Amino acid sequence: MSSNFSIFKIGVGPSSSHTLGPMLAGNLFCTKIINRLSEIQRIVITFYGSLSLTGKGHLSDKAVIWGLNGLQAKDLDAEIQDTSIHKALQEHIITLCGQKDIAFDYQRDVVFSKEFLPLHENGMTLQALDSNGGVVDEETYYSIGGGFVLNALELERQHNTKAKTQKLAIEVNNATQALTLCQEHDWNLATLSYNYELQFHTKEEIYGYCHEIWEVMQEVYYKGTHATQEYLPGTLHLKRRANGLRERISLTTDPMGIIDFISLYAIAIAEENASGAKVVTAPTNGACAVIPAVMLYLKNHTIGFNDEKVVEFLLTAMLIGSFYKKNASISGAEAGCQAEIGSASSMAAGAMATALGANAYKACNAAEMAMEHHLGLTCDPVGGLVQIPCIERNAFGAIKAISAARMAMTRKSTPKVGLDEVIKTMYETGKDMNYKYKETALGGLAKNLSVC
Repeated sequence: MSSNFSIFKIGVGPSSSHTLGPMLAGNLFCTKIINRLSEIQRIVITFYGSLSLTGKGHLSDKAVIWGLNGLQAKDLDAEIQDTSIHKALQEHIITLCGQKDIAFDYQRDVVFSKEFLPLHENGMTLQALDSNGGVVDEETYYSIGGGFVLNALELERQHNTKAKTQKLAIEVNNATQALTLCQEHDWNLATLSYNYELQFHTKEEIYGYCHEIWEVMQEVYYKGTHATQEYLPGTLHLKRRANGLRERISLTTDPMGIIDFISLYAIAIAEENASGAKVVTAPTNGACAVIPAVMLYLKNHTIGFNDEKVVEFLLTAMLIGSFYKKNASISGAEAGCQAEIGSASSMAAGAMATALGANAYKACNAAEMAMEHHLGLTCDPVGGLVQIPCIERNAFGAIKAISAARMAMTRKSTPKVGLDEVIKTMYETGKDMNYKYKETALGGLAKNLSVC
């Protein structure tokens, strides 16, 4: 058992599993080899499975170079990113771990294998070689979604359900346990999440973390609506829409006009992610705009969404997100887009309901409904880019979350489907899904829409 803070991370786009994950793998490998730098003359990077098939479009190759250079996501900006890539690709040098320059040949040292490793769809191996080509050190890493990276031993240990964990006063692994605790203590989901986090952090740390995440989300939205680049990077040559949309929409007597604002919030943030900029994984980069779009809706179009409600919202969302991470998946490569947009929409729905005063049962029902109507959603990024259909899917995920929260809060009947049941169903559906529809760009829109 551990804190759920890692559900939200300040990272780099366009993908938490395919960009942030490889970058963190590079950071981890640097930590592993830091005391043997004098022996190392070459690094070989091999991508497998989904990381190989859509890696270039997701900037996986560039991200691992940033990581091997000792750069961290929180410190990145466009200039730092471009400088390190220019040095690697044009000058053929990597400053390994930020300390030692070694020769780098992209065509030789970056390998895109068609093989899938057995433990997870997103695998990559890093090898450090000496001057004779001998292996100084190597490690295989798995990017399991949401920017979480494990080596083979750690992933096998995670899969071992008999692994011993620290016994805590409050343990909550699923919605059933959450509802029992809430009933026993007369808590809502936010209060449960807060008391759970107090086992790892102080009140000041919890509030500080939530407010920092919210500040970055708002910063990303602002940048997305004031971008100077007209087009997103990549072969699609997709025009950015948020800036123009912000200028065109206005308050209206049309009751459905609010959808335009929700779409604006989501599109602006998703476009920033697609550009490779700094975003908050929530719980992934591909779904990073769903939760902040719902929060911006609450901030700008409802009454009473203050700093305290921000904390309630994010605490609830991270708790629900932990249920998906522990019992299913938040990786599009493992379970399709339902695991990313669906999880984010579910988190946002339960969090919105809680922030508006719903009890734990209604909040879990909101979360369940949001996921129920994302079941079977495929991950088929055109050109391997997090642009089509990903950007618009964030907007629809936010709209579904708001609808689910409102439905749950106004219903009088007892729900037939529980949150744990829909999480289990999502995971089983993802495992049954053809691999072509799980972030490989080999099926769906990625196959039928030609890239010019």
